[in-house]
Amino acid sequence: MLAFSMTSPAEVMRGLSERMKRRRIDFGLTQRELAARAGVSYGSLRLFEGSGKISLEAIVKIAFVLDAEAEFEHLFPPRLPKTIDDVLDRPLRQRVRKKRNSSQSEN
Repeated sequence: MLAFSMTSPAEVMRGLSERMKRRRIDFGLTQRELAARAGVSYGSLRLFEGSGKISLEAIVKIAFVLDAEAEFEHLFPPRLPKTIDDVLDRPLRQRVRKKRNSSQSEN
């Protein structure tokens, strides 16, 4: 596996589009064929390959056609515990409340 570091959202999107294009070519599919099989517009696929911009729904559909859907399981892995308190049996947080700073509470 190649080690790489992406420093911006644009670089992540561009890298994803380049890897998808390589996989599309490896599968022997044209842009039009992949778009039709995935149920996305040809224009969306062209835009993705050119700029990295695409909807999440469209990229998931494309991933299924290119046998890459399992990779989404690795997108947001759970964080590893850092302290013993992290390991203790506590209920999972369902949401985060915004903390009020002291200047807001005085008003």
